[in-house]
Amino acid sequence: MIRKASVMRVYKDQCKEYKKRHDQLWPEMEEMLKMHGVSEYSIFLLEETGQLFAYLRVEDEEVYARVSSTEICRKWWAYMEPLMETNEDKSPVSIDLKEVFYLA
Repeated sequence: MIRKASVMRVYKDQCKEYKKRHDQLWPEMEEMLKMHGVSEYSIFLLEETGQLFAYLRVEDEEVYARVSSTEICRKWWAYMEPLMETNEDKSPVSIDLKEVFYLA
């Protein structure tokens, strides 16, 4: 299993809506993530700044990399765009983090 982590940013006045939308994650989005080898996915919020910390476990980097080309992922990005910092293609601005410690 491969552990991945990244940081993103939600607009501070949109934190509640961001959580609400994830609480109501579309079943087809969940299914697509699982089909692409995601076994765990957590997002944590630092409310004071709007910073998000995402942690997920994937089976295969190459398979997971295809998530962004799915229709449902692009639809989700468009749905989330008003709430957070995004790139021109509506994907969240996301910075991958390098693991420096792990205790199993």
